[in-house]
Amino acid sequence: MEVFPGITMKPDVCEGKPCASGTSVDVATIVGTLGTGKSFEDVEEIFQVTREHIFSALRYASYVTDHLPLKMPPASSSSETG
Repeated sequence: MEVFPGITMKPDVCEGKPCASGTSVDVATIVGTLGTGKSFEDVEEIFQVTREHIFSALRYASYVTDHLPLKMPPASSSSETG
């Protein structure tokens, strides 16, 4: 099922994680690999994905981080002095 343009989630593919459509490469793997310093060309070659798959993964990751309610850790009740 497409959950975002270019991103699908299927229970039997990548343990249900969001993947680039038509592949078994999950969004976190694509984004994480770019985060290690690999180039777009490296990611395309390593995972046999297209540039559009990569862009879809980046758009999805951006959307998710912008729209999920993230909880801040509780403020520390003790103050540190140094």
